[in-house]
Amino acid sequence: MGELRSAALSLWRQRNFVRLWAGQTVSVFGSQVTTLALPLAAVLVLHATAFQMGLLSAAGMAPWFLFALLAGVWVDRQPRRRWILVAADLGRAAILLSVPLAAFSHALSLGQLFAVAFAAGCLTLVFNVAWGSYLNVLVPREQLVEGNAKLMGSYALAQIAGPSLAGVLVQAFTAPAAVLCDAASFLVSAGCLGSIRASEPERRLAQPRPLRRELGAGLRYVRDDPLQRAIAGSAATLNFFGAAIYAVLVVYAVRQLRLSSGLIGLAFAGGAVGALLGTQLAPPLARRLGAGRAILLATVGFPPALAIVPLASPGQPAWLEVAILTAAEAVGGLAVMLFDVNVAAVRQAETPERLYGRAAGAMSFLTQSAKPLGSLAGGGLAAAVGLHATLGLCAAGGLLVIPWTVLSPLRDRRDDRGDGGADEHDDERLPVDLPQLADGCEEDGEHEQERAGCRPDRTHQPVPGSR
Repeated sequence: MGELRSAALSLWRQRNFVRLWAGQTVSVFGSQVTTLALPLAAVLVLHATAFQMGLLSAAGMAPWFLFALLAGVWVDRQPRRRWILVAADLGRAAILLSVPLAAFSHALSLGQLFAVAFAAGCLTLVFNVAWGSYLNVLVPREQLVEGNAKLMGSYALAQIAGPSLAGVLVQAFTAPAAVLCDAASFLVSAGCLGSIRASEPERRLAQPRPLRRELGAGLRYVRDDPLQRAIAGSAATLNFFGAAIYAVLVVYAVRQLRLSSGLIGLAFAGGAVGALLGTQLAPPLARRLGAGRAILLATVGFPPALAIVPLASPGQPAWLEVAILTAAEAVGGLAVMLFDVNVAAVRQAETPERLYGRAAGAMSFLTQSAKPLGSLAGGGLAAAVGLHATLGLCAAGGLLVIPWTVLSPLRDRRDDRGDGGADEHDDERLPVDLPQLADGCEEDGEHEQERAGCRPDRTHQPVPGSR
């Protein structure tokens, strides 16, 4: 079992990490504006129906279903990762800039919004697949939980301020004009990434194998590990029902709850307080409970978040509707951050570096491809049974998240302490609960033979490739 120990030098004193954090902080603030502004542009400017809103949401998430495995293989074949991140940021800036330009020339259409969501989603997929392994270049493995918590803390803060800012911008300058902020934020992120001076070691690339075998390597890695399988299954289930709800939530809030853009943004921002709390609780919970139980605890919190949403119904006072939506966002944000921080740190520490792109692509395919399917299901259900009934059905479906983790090895705490008692290093220990591949094992080929012949000793096993 590996250990991720706290380091003496704070990440705030590491210049390259600060540049990375600054760029991503600006970028996620801009992206939170687009998260609300793009669907509001479809509803308020182009008068999109509930089904069309489902299509828009699905378009942004379809790349994970179509290209995640291929992106993982491609990223693993690149000698360096930073240029991928910079190019993805510049590309997303150009794509989003087309929205306000088209709106100013009175040429904006739903077809363009679908295309923008899809193209930006493709570049976001590539960015996310390359991101995890590049973080290892800047952050020592013993500080991965801290690094992920700081980066996700920025995301949580952006959730607090971003939607409110988006609501104000939409009301003041129209929804398409608000998207311009996100385009500018990607330019800032690209500049910060380009200014990082840390040398990125050129990766030793293995001899290219047939594409079909490489596409399956990451899937086999996730499939054959019971803990990775539990994480993938729970995340995919949550993403399906969560996406189904959020595909119709803006339409529901505007047309049935009669909430203004500003109040919708306020509800989303208030909920992000839970996400910020989650980033602060994730490291100490991982040290106290172990990464596995921290992830399990997070998944138990997902269904209540979905169940709160349909409690907001037409006819209630506006303040009560906003309070209910805020509570749903708060519970969901807390659970998601507890989950994401621990899962990201464990995967970055435990996945063999040569396999990281394919493993990340496989996990993205399995978990994120559920989102466009959920969005389509949400739009279709809303057209068939109505908006409020759709929210209730999806909330009930969210209960299916729990069996994936409760019935998995995540519920069994693994402990480094032989006597079960406390020791002087208890506040530094993060038990990592995922099994590891020995550094010399081959990840594809005859996979069953590999699993049998390369299974490491899980007791006091160091993290492969530790610095």
